[in-house]
Amino acid sequence: MILSMTGFGRGMSESATRRIAVEVKSLNSKQLDLFMRVPPYFRELEIEARNVASGVLERGKVEMSVQVEHIAASDSMKLNLPVIEGYKSQLEVMKAAMSLPEPADWYATLLRLPDVWQTKAEEVDDADKTAFLKGVAVALEKLTEFRITEGRKLYDFFVEKIANIRSLLEQVEPFEKSRVEKIRQRLEDQLASLHGIDYDKGRLEQELIFYIEKLDVSEEKLRLRSHLDYFLATLGEPAGDRPESGQGKKLGFIAQEMGREINTLGSKSNNADMQKIVVGMKDELEQIKEQVLNVL
Repeated sequence: MILSMTGFGRGMSESATRRIAVEVKSLNSKQLDLFMRVPPYFRELEIEARNVASGVLERGKVEMSVQVEHIAASDSMKLNLPVIEGYKSQLEVMKAAMSLPEPADWYATLLRLPDVWQTKAEEVDDADKTAFLKGVAVALEKLTEFRITEGRKLYDFFVEKIANIRSLLEQVEPFEKSRVEKIRQRLEDQLASLHGIDYDKGRLEQELIFYIEKLDVSEEKLRLRSHLDYFLATLGEPAGDRPESGQGKKLGFIAQEMGREINTLGSKSNNADMQKIVVGMKDELEQIKEQVLNVL
């Protein structure tokens, strides 16, 4: 069964001090394009998380974001009391020297001044690291489940479109014989209108056979049917327990070959009704090509 490149996954994990939420979103792309947003204190784990994601995702334009919520007291930010005391002392000197009134709220006044907060770099312990990587793993697992669900939808879509092309191909056959007869009759009528001109009927028959052979579409029909079967075989089973990946590019190549046969069929048709059928097949194929871009 095929997988879609489109997906979304969210993973939650906790350590003793932090709650970690990891979100992963993927869209289609020719290769893996992974962009990560992680807090600075988890940067040392970014490469490891990237390697884990690369092994699971394979292809796609992927955005991974990590949000961290503190669930226990943290000493990463403290009041810089010496600086605050210095500010208060100077403000009191200014108040006395200039006969100013007492501030209505010392707290609000002092906390607005620069450098009253003292921060230090946050550190993560082994439990935080484990929780972070667990959140990444859960998010990737959910994204894979999403891709499987979307893959089933794509499978049904492709099966329907291939069946439509096959049905249109069967509609070509009735026009083939009548088309040959019409071409033969038209050429004979044109020759008959040329009065007084002698021609070798045996040679004419040879030329007619050669001309009609050029318009024969038997090989194109045979190859197109083969491509349709190969496309379905590459899709795999509709609901396999172990989804396969990597068929996207292969399906794209098969669709290109189908397009070549359909185009040749159209160029050889020389019949308005057949041309309409070919246009219908091209329309179905274009819809397939658009969605093949979403297959992993």
